[in-house]
Amino acid sequence: MRTLKHSLLIILFFISLSSIAQSPQVVIDYINTYRDIAIKEMQRTGVPASITLAQGIHESTAGTSKLVQQSNNHFGIKCKTNWTGESVKHDDDARAECFRKYAVALDSYKDHSDFLKNGGRYAFLFQLDPADYEGWANGLKKAGYATNPKYPLILIKLIEDYNLQNYTMIALGKSPSTDVAAADPVIITVQPVTEEITKQKPNYPEGLFQINETKVIHVNKGTSFLAIAKQYGVDLARIFEFNDMPEMEAADKDQLIYLQRKRKTGNNEFYIV
Repeated sequence: MRTLKHSLLIILFFISLSSIAQSPQVVIDYINTYRDIAIKEMQRTGVPASITLAQGIHESTAGTSKLVQQSNNHFGIKCKTNWTGESVKHDDDARAECFRKYAVALDSYKDHSDFLKNGGRYAFLFQLDPADYEGWANGLKKAGYATNPKYPLILIKLIEDYNLQNYTMIALGKSPSTDVAAADPVIITVQPVTEEITKQKPNYPEGLFQINETKVIHVNKGTSFLAIAKQYGVDLARIFEFNDMPEMEAADKDQLIYLQRKRKTGNNEFYIV
């Protein structure tokens, strides 16, 4: 009996994987199709482009779900009492639930932005830093957008796997980061929105931030390494070790300085082939 239960759990696990996994190329095609819309919607309403794209990828199975094919509904928004437009019936938490139907995908993206912007329970999200995708992902779950307890983790993983944060930075008028800490071919193949952006220097955040879950800062030429060590409580010798550089008094160029040992692996534990 125990063996049977164990076998059933394994089967259910792989079924669940197949239900949420999308081909990397399908996801990239989806991003390339809708990234400009996500950027414009962020500029219009403040909903981070990275969050919009991650939700669209997940909710629509990268544009391949039956609901999208029937209704152009990329975000699984149900009718609710205030919806007066067209609708379709779709099985979700219950059978034959009412979902909003749109003439084109653009209308779905606009309605998603308005749904969050005008929904009172999501108001606190707009007090967050728009670049704080983890705060937004967890906040959506807290506000009741989704019932899946792993919903924030799903969005965060999509954002990090496909560098969706770049599109938030573009919407903010900043350059996307060109540093790819994890050697992930999927990330490298995503092209920037405009040719001009690739010619600009990366606009790194001020102070402490993370690349591939490793603490890092961006310093200007001439910054004292001793001052960095004192400010962030890191042994001076370790700073040179973490960054594979000889000891020196000050930075000889504008550069990233890691304050922890860099990870040897990327964010993805498994790849689906």
